[in-house]
Amino acid sequence: MSCELADLFARALQASALAPGETVAVYSEGSVRRSYSDAFAAAAERCGATAFAVDVPHAPRPGPAASSEMSGLADRPALVEAFKSCDLLVDLALLLFRPEKLAIQASGTRILTCVEPPDTLERLFPRPQYREEARAGQALLNGAERLVVRSDNGTDVVYELGTRSAMCQYGQADEPGRWDHFASAFVATAPNAGGVNGQVVLEVGDIVLPTLHYVRDPVRFIIENGYIVDVGGGVDAMLLRDQMSRFDKDARAVSHIGWGLHEFARWDALRIDPHQVGLDARSFRGCVMFSTGPDTEFGGTNTSACHFDMPMRNCSLWVDDELVVDKGELVQKGDPEAPPREIAP
Repeated sequence: MSCELADLFARALQASALAPGETVAVYSEGSVRRSYSDAFAAAAERCGATAFAVDVPHAPRPGPAASSEMSGLADRPALVEAFKSCDLLVDLALLLFRPEKLAIQASGTRILTCVEPPDTLERLFPRPQYREEARAGQALLNGAERLVVRSDNGTDVVYELGTRSAMCQYGQADEPGRWDHFASAFVATAPNAGGVNGQVVLEVGDIVLPTLHYVRDPVRFIIENGYIVDVGGGVDAMLLRDQMSRFDKDARAVSHIGWGLHEFARWDALRIDPHQVGLDARSFRGCVMFSTGPDTEFGGTNTSACHFDMPMRNCSLWVDDELVVDKGELVQKGDPEAPPREIAP
């Protein structure tokens, strides 16, 4: 298996523009994914890079964390500085939304996160088509003022855009300062502060992440001025209310919204292998993902530890007046070379 992983990871590193002579750091916590760490280091050396691996004790966030935890980097500023001097950081600990990760990224270091099972990584391996579509979607969102999502089951919500940046994922950390998640393919943006109003309805079979479960009965979110003010429904609604109630008000803030691109992503992946973070559902072609909690990856200020991603099927999504997803079918257009909008600090 180690040889197979090294082969797979060598392809991933090459897709992330790893060049001979570059320096690659591999970061893990609590000895989790040790086989991945060994295989990435071997793959980097095979590609002509210089690699080193660092594993630190796992540092859980105090309190009732729902989805994110404190990085072991938080108390290790010297290690953060070391990673800033690297060309590529392979993140095996899922540093998303952590300030240390954003600081490393801002230095120009490329970051590639990898936490999914091997079969998921192989099936969702990056393809040129998704890079082009992802960049086109990001450009479309960066030039937009409004995003609307509707569905036949009652979703009707409006996002005001313009002060947060859009991002895209296509599984390749191939440009200076770029973060990506191997392997994924989707586009997302975050709304203006207080700029979401309407109703979102999760239907039976939609997915709640990171709790990794399929919705068993409809859940209705009422949103006013960017915050969820009511969660209605049965057992799933009760559980979401309970989990959000363990945190402050920002746990109920609406975060990013976006759509999936990957035609090989499987909606039933969680039943096949529950030991994953859910990139299949997030990347599922034509899904629309409704998210709550932190938005710092998009230039926002919400640092809540409570983060939910909720991919939904059979929705329609418009960016300004352009139909991007039509009842779960992707019809996206756009120019991948369009310049990004300048985001106010």
